[in-house]
Amino acid sequence: MKKTLTLPALFTLLASCSNQPAKPIHTVDYVDLDRFIGNWYVIANIPTFIEKDAYNAIESYARNADGTIATTFTFSQGSADGERKQYNPTGFIVDKQSNALWGMQFIWPFKAEYRVIYLDDAYQTTIIGRSKRDYVWLMSRQSSIDDSSYTELLAFMESQGYDISKVQKVPQVWPQTADSNSKHKEDVLQ
Repeated sequence: MKKTLTLPALFTLLASCSNQPAKPIHTVDYVDLDRFIGNWYVIANIPTFIEKDAYNAIESYARNADGTIATTFTFSQGSADGERKQYNPTGFIVDKQSNALWGMQFIWPFKAEYRVIYLDDAYQTTIIGRSKRDYVWLMSRQSSIDDSSYTELLAFMESQGYDISKVQKVPQVWPQTADSNSKHKEDVLQ
């Protein structure tokens, strides 16, 4: 399941190729890491080329003893039943006062910018952005969000300088029964 050249590695290589400075996007004031840790369903994104045909994408965070963030990104390739892929970058907190600016390392020594630009008070919905506005990720603790919230969050992305015509919903197609849903998600997250 583990790939030698990971999605984050490819993302980092792409990110390091551009020399155009962009106006930074402001992060949220503060991220309580203990509340932020855990599983997030990727609801929509401007995808990296690896993510373009991803289904059931989940980003999971755990704290390492050294203060870094262990990250596991999993998704099914091509369909809900497609081959399950997994990538494991490491997050580094760059701004320790806010915990909202990270470097995400896919391959050493490169770290891609990772900005928590939106986070609701209940820690149920977040948006991760980049100053270059090349990629963005809308994530939720649930596998779906209502249309009204989705529209509001798209408007927020647009207000941050994103071209929302590039934003794509990530299909979250899980089994319908509660028992199989829980079992399947547990299998996916392991």
